[in-house]
Amino acid sequence: MSKTAWMTFNPRCGTARKTLAILEEEGFEVTQRRYLDEPLSRAEIEHLLEKGDMTARDVLRAKEPLAQDLGLTQDTASDDEIIDAMVEHPILLNRPIVETDKGALLARPQDEVRRII
Repeated sequence: MSKTAWMTFNPRCGTARKTLAILEEEGFEVTQRRYLDEPLSRAEIEHLLEKGDMTARDVLRAKEPLAQDLGLTQDTASDDEIIDAMVEHPILLNRPIVETDKGALLARPQDEVRRII
């Protein structure tokens, strides 16, 4: 049985590249989703959050100025508001998010991915 993984990927992100290298070194066949070019749908984001027992805030790229401009870093921002913003502005989705048969997580730092491989 082959090992497979799926991940959000930005080739300019060092953490994403290092995470991909870890997965490949461990023998995973990795499907990369260049989420800035092909944004995730609401259903896809919700699936990853559920599978990883995460909240939208957990995967929000809070340091992105747009997140602050939209008020998403405020305690009053709901998961629905954050997810809607991520669908509309994929830059708000932190990366890399990795999914394997053992779960999903935000692999920051990259060694976090070892928890699901």
